[in-house]
Amino acid sequence: MPNDAPPQPIHSAKDALNALAGILGGALPGPVAAAEDPAAALLNDPDLASAVTGRLRGAGSGAGNDTLCRWLYDAFRANVPELQLAVLRFVPTLAGVYMCRAVSRKPLAGFEAVLLALYAHAAAHRGAGQAETASLPNLANPSPYHDAKVPPKGKPADLDVAVLSPPLEPHGTMRATRRARIVGAVLELYHGKLAHMPLSSKMDFCEFCVAWAGTQSKLDGADKPRLPDAAAAGGAEKWQRVPLPWELFQPVVRIVAHCLLGPTRSDELKAQAARAAECLYWRAAETVDAPALLATRSLVRLSQMVEEPIPEPSFPSGAIENMAELEAMKANILSTKN
Repeated sequence: MPNDAPPQPIHSAKDALNALAGILGGALPGPVAAAEDPAAALLNDPDLASAVTGRLRGAGSGAGNDTLCRWLYDAFRANVPELQLAVLRFVPTLAGVYMCRAVSRKPLAGFEAVLLALYAHAAAHRGAGQAETASLPNLANPSPYHDAKVPPKGKPADLDVAVLSPPLEPHGTMRATRRARIVGAVLELYHGKLAHMPLSSKMDFCEFCVAWAGTQSKLDGADKPRLPDAAAAGGAEKWQRVPLPWELFQPVVRIVAHCLLGPTRSDELKAQAARAAECLYWRAAETVDAPALLATRSLVRLSQMVEEPIPEPSFPSGAIENMAELEAMKANILSTKN
């Protein structure tokens, strides 16, 4: 497929769809070409998503002259919320392939340009010098639900403030020392829109989590490859284990937790998320990273819990008749007062 097509200006979802058709080098799928909502088609169409992710995973992708990366960059910078959502849909593959290849120090200017654009958007949205925090109750204060035997003498202690994400400093270039922070911030941006992401996007993320962890799950047989989908294809690239500092590990765990415990009806996604959680747990155990170990251990335990359905209440026939009589009496009393 050609990689030297001239870029087309993108001002709307329709422009983005037409530009993507030229980059992919073929006609768009019928449902996409005839879609009344091009942005929704870009986000949810499985055939189109497969074509884009296949290009992102292909050999030579992510270079400075990669027109697909240029399309992702221009589509996100068009400042159309629906288009930005469609670009975020490909963050798992974009970040996954980039981190695996960056370990080998390959030139990936195309991937880096898109990631830096997403990072700049996240930094501008949060505000300069603003960190994401959460207020935690201070155990030095008396419980509001119990009467204290001895009244407190001093003023109540201030709430403890936990920093979920430190401030995002402006970065115009990608360096090895900044890589984890920039990709972690992009994953936080993806996590904020996770409820809108299609199932295949979440599956891609869980797949790359297993690759990033570089450990074996008990859900995998001893004779099975770590990534069956990627390794089964002949000549497919083998994704590498990557460094996982806390600034990258934390958003990864939050996304996996949403895939595992969120409002999804897909057993396949839950199984893939459970596999990713276990691989991340063993990775944290190898590095003896206490915060990561506690977070992933809790996640693995939650994945092993069996949800028991809540039984619906049943009433005997006599109770239902009595309730009907009470409702009728109530209606008569109210009508008499009026």
